[in-house]
Amino acid sequence: MPAYVKSLTFDCADALVVARFWAATLGGELDEDATEAKAFVEAPGWGGPNLWFQRVPEPKESKLRLHFDLRAPGGDVAAEVERLTELGATFAWEVDGLVVLRDPEGNEFCVEE
Repeated sequence: MPAYVKSLTFDCADALVVARFWAATLGGELDEDATEAKAFVEAPGWGGPNLWFQRVPEPKESKLRLHFDLRAPGGDVAAEVERLTELGATFAWEVDGLVVLRDPEGNEFCVEE
């Protein structure tokens, strides 16, 4: 039997801040025992992997080599970008209709139709 992706783990300075953002972004459930040191977000009904967040001492220093590509509901990229910035994302750049944002700790992700 092949392996499967159980969870994705984010290194961060404040696990609770980043986990809250991703729980709200994806509609997942934030674990009630979440702290600044460690947090868990259960995948929403679409069955994706769970997300783990762990505090590490070193800061993010460069672009990630792995990131999320989010599909905007109904293809409305502008509305989704607005929702995500209200949750704490920041604009990074846009190219060919693809919008790149950063989560509260600077991790890049894309929003597309």
